[in-house]
Amino acid sequence: MKLYTAHRAPNPRRVLMFLHEKGIGGIEMQNVDLNAGEHRAPAYRGKVPVARVPALELDDGRCLSETRAICSYLEGLHPAPNLMGHDSEERAFIEMHDRRVEWYWLLPIANCVRHTHPGLAALEQPQFPDYGRAQGEKVREAARWLDEALAQQPWVAGERFTIADITAFCALEFARLVKFNAGAEGFSALQAWRDRVAARESAGVQ
Repeated sequence: MKLYTAHRAPNPRRVLMFLHEKGIGGIEMQNVDLNAGEHRAPAYRGKVPVARVPALELDDGRCLSETRAICSYLEGLHPAPNLMGHDSEERAFIEMHDRRVEWYWLLPIANCVRHTHPGLAALEQPQFPDYGRAQGEKVREAARWLDEALAQQPWVAGERFTIADITAFCALEFARLVKFNAGAEGFSALQAWRDRVAARESAGVQ
């Protein structure tokens, strides 16, 4: 199999962390240069029509895109260590938390970065700075929700580390591009959780 990834992008990083946590090797890595527009080139769009990363090319030539779908496929191939739930009930609650983080935390962060950071101007045409700043306020609303949740439990989905923590961590690290620092803004539980995740070996993979 081959994984199409991109340096420093949050969604590819989610898959790379997931792979590392599960100890999965033997997958060829192919970096896609987003700044050079390689994701929009005909060769890549022929594999991934939506022109997004990451994508996992299977041995039969089919391409699986969307981070959650890739991780679900890999979890099926390599059930242990479990990151997505041992039974239908746990899977549902972990997916709920992961989706919440993806939609209400990662998405506003990504929109804020895309529309306010000068380094993303080539990728986001046109940029809408006012929209980006408004999304920055959504980031802080979500940070408050996460901070309150993490004051009550050790991990995003409950009592153990899961894919929801991977998604939240990659989002938070991406937020550095817009100078968001959880501890400096008073979100102490979120900062303490971030530091615990950052100490994991997988956090250094990107």
